[in-house]
Amino acid sequence: MTVFLKGTDDAPAKTYRLALLDLDGVVYRGADPVKYAAEGIDRAQMLGMRMAYTTNNASRFPHVVADQLRGFGLTLDDGQVITSAVVAARMLRRHLQDGARVLVIGSDHLRDQIRINGMVPVYKAADQPEAVIQAWYPELSWQDLAQAAFAIENGARYFTTNKDQTLPREGGMAPGNGAMLQPVILATGKQPEDSAGKPESAMYDEARQLLADSQEKNLDVDQCLPVGDRLDTDIEAASKGGYDSMVVLTGVARTPAILTAPAKLRPTYLAEDLRGLTMPQPQPSKEADQTWHCGGQTVKVDDDGHVTLRALEGGGDPLSDLDAVRACACALWEYQDRGGDMDSLDLPAFVVGA
Repeated sequence: MTVFLKGTDDAPAKTYRLALLDLDGVVYRGADPVKYAAEGIDRAQMLGMRMAYTTNNASRFPHVVADQLRGFGLTLDDGQVITSAVVAARMLRRHLQDGARVLVIGSDHLRDQIRINGMVPVYKAADQPEAVIQAWYPELSWQDLAQAAFAIENGARYFTTNKDQTLPREGGMAPGNGAMLQPVILATGKQPEDSAGKPESAMYDEARQLLADSQEKNLDVDQCLPVGDRLDTDIEAASKGGYDSMVVLTGVARTPAILTAPAKLRPTYLAEDLRGLTMPQPQPSKEADQTWHCGGQTVKVDDDGHVTLRALEGGGDPLSDLDAVRACACALWEYQDRGGDMDSLDLPAFVVGA
């Protein structure tokens, strides 16, 4: 059964208690703020929504990230920043015994989290670690990768903080941790046996526990809304964990990928930026003639994959209207799930999210 985009009569900030915000490509891009992000967060908090800032980046201490966000004019506590280093150390605690030696290919933040969780960080394969945890950090070197490979070849278990292939930076897309795993995988023939970061749902699950009020055991899944810019990490993690999700068009995800996304990568809501947290989300609907409607836009996909866009009276140019994208996504997801040939589609040349 196809799961379509949902709608809300009120702002998501009033519907969900906690937003689980990705950072790179959603709140900032490297050192630069994403346009309208701070505005959307401030408005959402005024409506009663709490914020957790979740990042697969394990290289920076939460207080450093929080200081950067405060520099954008945001108000937050350091504890609202949940890094993959925090989640990775809690993950390793479940896999390893107290006092286990862990070769840390990563930053001081990750080493501190390993210590906090009762394990001992080491620096080289000769220290005979029981496990290797690999993370991205700016000073990553060939020597780091070689030490990881040596330890794994000698029997150490292999873990990672995340598998992001790319990392949004000020100058564009850079290789992420997933790309840096490949040399070790190729050298050893071993894949990491567990990952703390998205697309696993552990990041969201841990954040729900860490940010729960003292009076409550945990926040329920249906009270939390992950928000991200990547279908293959942020949105897939939400799907795996049973969360609703929102994708924003300020980072990696572009309209063509959203329109053709397989079921596990489909968001619940679609917004141009974080101001979408404060706006009712229109509900796409299907008429008896198989035409999808959203706002002032309609979309129909024929059995041969031909896509027809049409604006209703008063509607604007469909190619520049996010409602047309919403309707088109539902129509194409339905077409895909009933076995339509996605390779033969001639996708509309949407300007929004291009």
